[in-house]
Amino acid sequence: MEMHDLSAIAATCSKRCVLATAIKVEGHAYRKQGVSMLLTEDGSMYGSISPGCLESDLQARVERILDTGQIEIVEYDMRPEDDLSWGETVGCGGLVIVLLEPVQGTLQSMLVRMNECLQTGAVVQFTRIFQQGFSKVDYRLSLTRIADDKAHIFEFEHSALTEHIRANESSHHAKPQPISRLKESESVYNGTKLESASVKANPWDLPSLLTSTYHAKPRLVIIGAGNDVLPVVKLAQLAGFRIVVADWRESLCTAERFPGVGLCLGFPREILSALQLNREDYILLMSHQFPREREILELLSEVEYAYLGIMGSKTRTERLLNGLPPLSHVHSPVGLSIGAEGPDEIAISIAAELIASKRSVAAARRKAQKEVEHGTDGYSACSR
Repeated sequence: MEMHDLSAIAATCSKRCVLATAIKVEGHAYRKQGVSMLLTEDGSMYGSISPGCLESDLQARVERILDTGQIEIVEYDMRPEDDLSWGETVGCGGLVIVLLEPVQGTLQSMLVRMNECLQTGAVVQFTRIFQQGFSKVDYRLSLTRIADDKAHIFEFEHSALTEHIRANESSHHAKPQPISRLKESESVYNGTKLESASVKANPWDLPSLLTSTYHAKPRLVIIGAGNDVLPVVKLAQLAGFRIVVADWRESLCTAERFPGVGLCLGFPREILSALQLNREDYILLMSHQFPREREILELLSEVEYAYLGIMGSKTRTERLLNGLPPLSHVHSPVGLSIGAEGPDEIAISIAAELIASKRSVAAARRKAQKEVEHGTDGYSACSR
């Protein structure tokens, strides 16, 4: 579950909740820096930061954070190989620094706005600016719309003061507890204050500017509304795509068959005109109608897109493409080669290939972002 899902939940959730974000990760860890999850006052969790070894401790902090309205920064150091205090369920190692923020006031408004922006397909940059020894945080939301190869920036800025982050108030336990590095000149370990220790407010050398870049769910346009499309839609939704099913057969392209999915009824030229495909879109041809798919491919020669999967044999695809200008990002036969048989297994192979393609795009973006931001005092975590 990524930020586009979490912001949607935060925008509509009637329960009080806390946003947990891994703001620094070193060594081996389950998730990457910048990943977030939501924890509600009734114990519900959305998303994950670890394979389950940190979430119970994070949940135990929720009530205090919601009651005080204060943020906390918590350290989980699971790097020492001889440290058995985490038990057998850790499943990961490394250092993870987690920021816990009550979703209220300014932050809640920001997440509502973020959800609105991501629903339009925009790219959102969410920036936290820490000041005064990490006791004050300013939030900034920047929206980038991609149209005609031009980026249009709209900025929304809010400021929210938080009091000094409270120290970990856990009682003595035999098992070592994670450290909450909080007030200046004050540290808590295993529930005991270290009077002689002088701990700075930022012992992990966190940058004062933390920026995360979030892309909307990529759009998957499936041409065809036959029965074999049904399992593909379900798996693609789980894989983080927003789906549009397009077909010229009114009896197949219905909300009853595809609940919660965008629908586009029309012939090829009408479909492409209505959808306004762009370089972020994924396309699947699954109509099994040769003339219509040939028409779609002729129109796609003038369109940018991220992925084009064609259902059918190589021979059929060669006939479809015969005489057309070379098309980019073509995957045919569609799906990873796993020996799939039947519609369900084929759907799994298609979903796997879509995930692989999506991750490749995200990795390229992260690499480009790091090159742009090299030498700055902040980091950017790119996420789908």
